[in-house]
Parts: sequence; structure tokens; C-alpha cells
Amino acid sequence: MLISAQELTKRPDAVIVDCRFNLMDPPAGRKAWEAAHIPGAFYANLDRDLASPIGVHTGRHPLPDRDAFADLLGSWSVTPDTLVVAYDNAGGAMAARLWWLLRWAGHPKAALLDGGLKAWEAAGLPLSAEQPSLSDGRYPIRDADVGTVSADEVADGLASNTLTLVDARDAARFAGEVEPIDKRPGHIPGAINRPLTENLDANGCFKSPAQLRAEFDTLLANRPVNVAAMCGSGVTACHNVFAMELAGLPLPRLYVGSWSGWITDPERPVALGKDI
Repeated sequence: MLISAQELTKRPDAVIVDCRFNLMDPPAGRKAWEAAHIPGAFYANLDRDLASPIGVHTGRHPLPDRDAFADLLGSWSVTPDTLVVAYDNAGGAMAARLWWLLRWAGHPKAALLDGGLKAWEAAGLPLSAEQPSLSDGRYPIRDADVGTVSADEVADGLASNTLTLVDARDAARFAGEVEPIDKRPGHIPGAINRPLTENLDANGCFKSPAQLRAEFDTLLANRPVNVAAMCGSGVTACHNVFAMELAGLPLPRLYVGSWSGWITDPERPVALGKDI
């Protein structure tokens, strides 16, 4: 699931994908990739490649169309035997979305570059502005080995105390103290907060599986074993999904709409403050 920068240099067979993206400046990620990226890396745009157009109640980043995603993987020459390594410059916050989508497409050979572009540069490894050639073809989509949960399932699960909902947004957004992106501040009543940054060490690499397991065991103690992950729009929630699998825990389902989808219905309850 994780590959170091030095290990990646020994895998010329891997398909590398740059997932840098700035929610406040959407063109910035591609511009950065065009200027310099890990040699051979393709670019995946969060809005265009890793999501589909926004609908009335979808939230900001609905899942991509499966056929379109199959074509995207085919354009990168990904086959069922290909190792795909995703990276970004945000601790895996965006790259984890591609990792999750690969699993959603039934492609288990997916990994994150531990430490992302920062780790690659810290290792003194080269960058390139040369853009790799795209191919024609379509990846053979298989059954997903990750699951999703709807807004109604979230509401019912929390009401019946049969679901644990883990929110990956930072503590200030969870509490509703700030909201730079969505129309309403706050969180879903009953959700618990696990900011994605808590999955990382001081160097921006993932904590050890043992440490992650201990932290998630504490977080989830005495709560329903049925877990769903959320965030602002179903993107950074994938970071917690990744971390939980890295820790050896069952994969939580993804609430794709997340906060931005939840608040499209004004009748749904909203909580403020750090308490759940």
C-alpha cells in the first residue's frame, strides 16, 4: 500500500500518477505538474478525472462515471497487472482518492508514495517537465472491493446506533468554527473527528501500522463496528480509509457526498462545536 521514493526508483514497471490539486485554485495542480513532476508521471485532475459533474444532491465530488474512469486508466496503459502509484504534495490527501477509486474499479495493485513529492525531492531524485504519451484502450473494470454509503444510510445508522461515522476534516471545520468551502459550517450530529493529518508523522509520512492501529482502536472503542468515512466531499475521507486498511482494520465504507452532500437538504440536522 505504501512505497518509498527509493523503492519507486526500482519499479520502472509502475504507472505513476500526480494528483496535486488545490481546492482554492483548481488549475494550480496541473500547472505544477507541467512545470516539474516525477519522471513519467501522468496527471489526474480531481474535478475532471477523479469525479463527475456535480448534481443537485451529490456534493462537490461525485464518483466518476465508471466507463470514463476505465478509459482514463486505459489512457495510462494500466492493466490488471500494473502497479499504480499515486502521489501529491498534501500528505496523500488527494492521492488517496485515486487509490480508493482504483479499488472501486477492482484494481488492488494500488499504492501511495509515502511522503509524496516532498519525500521524492528530499531523496535528491530528479524531476521532469516531459509529459508521458497517452494510449488508447479501456481498463477492464471489475467488482469493487470498497463500499459506499448513502446519506439515508448514514442518517439511519446514526439514529439506530449501528454506524460509526468518521470525519476527516480538520478540527476547526468539524466544529464549524471556520468553513472556507461549503455553504454551511458544522458537522453531522453523531460523527466523530479524525483529521487526516493525524495519520501522518512529523515528516508527512504515514505512521506505522501498529501506531495507527492503536490510535484507531482508541477512537473506535465501544462504538459500532460498522464504520463509514466522510469529509467535505468524499475526497480526503479516503485518507482515513487507507489508514485503517494500513492498520489492519476492516475497510470502512465511503460516504461519497459527505458534508457538501449532506447540507444540500436543509432538513438534515447540523451540529456545531467539537462535541459529537
